[in-house]
This record gives sequence, C-alpha cells and structure tokens, in this order.
Amino acid sequence: MTALLKKLPQFTLGVEEEYQIIDPVTRDLRSHMSKIVEGGKISLHEQVKAEMHQSVVEVGTNICQNVAEARREVSFLRNKISELAGNQGLLVGAASTHPFSRWQDQEITDDPRYHNIVDELKDIARSNLIFGLHVHVGIDNRDTALQLMNQACYFLPHIYALTTNSPFWEGRNTGFKAFRAKIFAKFPRTGLPEYFDSVQSYDNYLETLVKTNCIDNPKKIWWDLRIHPFFSTIEFRICDMCLTVDETICIVAIIQAVVAKLYKLLMSNTSFNIYRIALIRENKFRAARNGIEGKLIDFGKKIEVPTPELIFELLDFIDDVVDELGSRNEIDYVHQIFKNGTGADQQLAVFEKTGDLTKVVDLITSKFNQGI
Repeated sequence: MTALLKKLPQFTLGVEEEYQIIDPVTRDLRSHMSKIVEGGKISLHEQVKAEMHQSVVEVGTNICQNVAEARREVSFLRNKISELAGNQGLLVGAASTHPFSRWQDQEITDDPRYHNIVDELKDIARSNLIFGLHVHVGIDNRDTALQLMNQACYFLPHIYALTTNSPFWEGRNTGFKAFRAKIFAKFPRTGLPEYFDSVQSYDNYLETLVKTNCIDNPKKIWWDLRIHPFFSTIEFRICDMCLTVDETICIVAIIQAVVAKLYKLLMSNTSFNIYRIALIRENKFRAARNGIEGKLIDFGKKIEVPTPELIFELLDFIDDVVDELGSRNEIDYVHQIFKNGTGADQQLAVFEKTGDLTKVVDLITSKFNQGI
C-alpha cells in the first residue's frame, strides 16, 4: 500500500435540510417562511435560506470536519428553526412531502431567481412542493470527483431506500414509499447522472447547455448526484428528508464512508464496477416504491435480493474505512432504521391505525427535535 493510503483525506461534510412550516391548528403548510428566515439571518446568517415556496425553509451547515461536527450543526439548526417557528406560533417538520397540502394553495417566494424558474417551467415549478436532504463531501480534485461520482451511482438506490419519507401526496396514499422523486422528475436535468469519461467531456456538456440557453448556470443541473459547480464537493441529492437527526446523520456517515472507500480503491489503482445508468434506474424505482421492504437487483449476480441484504453488503464494503472516519456509532444506527422503519413506514403505520392524515402530520412534527 502506498504512503498516500496509510491515511485517508478528511472528506469534509456539508448538510442541507429543507423543512416544512406547519400551522398547528390546521396541520397544513403555512406560507410564513419570510419571518422565520428574517429572524434566522440575525443569528444564522447564510445558514438559513428561503426556498421557492414560502412554506419551505432551507438550512445548511458550515463545513464540518467530521460526522460528529455535522451532528452538532444539524441539531443546532433544527433547534433554532424550531424556536423561530415557535415564536410565530408555528411548528416545523421533516418529511419530503406534506401528507395533504395542495401546491396550488402555496405562495411562491418573491425573489427574481424563483420568478425566473417559474417563468421557465410554469406549473412544473409551481407544483414542486417537496423537501430534500443534500449531503456534500469535500473532494479537491475535479477529475477524482468525477470518477467517484461515476462509481458512487451504484449505491444511490441503497441509500435512497433508507431515507424514504414521502408516501402521501395531496391527501392520497401514493403507493410509493418515496413519491418526492416522481414529482421532481418533471423537472429537466434530474434523476441519475449519465456516465462521463472525463472532466473535459463533462465541461463540454455544461458549456453546450449554457451556450444554447438551456441553463444560465451549472446549478440548474439537478441530478441525484453531481459535482457541485461552485464548491469543491460532490453532492448527493437523492435522499428524502429524514424525520430525525439520528437518521440524517446515519445517512451522512454512510455517504461519507462510500466516498472514502471508493477513493481508497481509486488510489490503489482499483476501480469499483460501473453499471449502466439504465440498470441503476431499475433499482432506484424499486427503492422509491418499496423502501427497505422490497427487493433490489444484485447486478453482479443478476438476481433479485431483499433490500436489507444489499444494504448490509454495502456496510461490509465500507467497513474498513469507518473507524478511521470515526463514524461507526452513527452508521450502526442503520439497525434502528430497520427496526423502526423509515419515515415512510412510520407515516403509513400511523395512517393505517388512525385513518387521519392530521395525525400523520403530528408524527412528523413530533419527531423533528427527537434525539437532539
């Protein structure tokens, strides 16, 4: 093993979460984000941002050196937003769709950026009332970042299945554990990224889109996994919003470990198999439909296997980097996710028991500060 591989790089982290602002009486979304964001700017500065819909608040951590620091930051942000919302007589929740709110009733944030998106995409943009978890992992070299992006695509459905938390849409049980991706799929340049053999070919793709007025900047590449256009990170965007901090940090730790393990292989002149995006798309659909309760495809063996089996294979795959990253306890929380069910499983269990979607909202808001 080379000297380089005796110690892994730090693989810094950034975590973005999008929260629901909820009326405690109606349990519907409330277009009241502006006062919360304005209040948050005083203490949180750029860590709190408006989103397209006024019932959505986005927060982002500072650059975190490790998973423990990410936990502290996410916990602090959830507490602070909960406090700011409480000052306005409102609640906060973390799920990727609201169980019954209608997008037609939600106000668009008065900002030129969002007006431009709505002007371009019309009702596709207006109806995009969804909430996501985005995880950044620091990679200084773009050539390396592109290779890791190509290889990490295989694991996206595994990670996605663990985060499924959007089973309801406009008052309906969609039959999916994660319907958010189906809503977002109406946008252009979403879903799994295609394979790029070099940074030059990737940059040529971006240049073509900008020159032909498809996009005005590379941030409008909204793939499930992308090289961030302005930060030295690769950004995992496939995840649903997690109910709790423990779940979020478990996912953050797994993502960091996947990147670290693939990097370790790359530096040893070993590459993980790259499978066709058309095949990985089949697993993404299965993860969205059934979460951790269904089956995924093992493409190496060309057989279906229970989703937990493939996830445990993933945990075995990353095991040799976990202790160096200091994230074993956080990753071990995956066993609690299997025990408790994902957010979608928990939402569906409440609805099956009560038949009342307001009780589902109560679950979402009650879990928001759990574990902090």
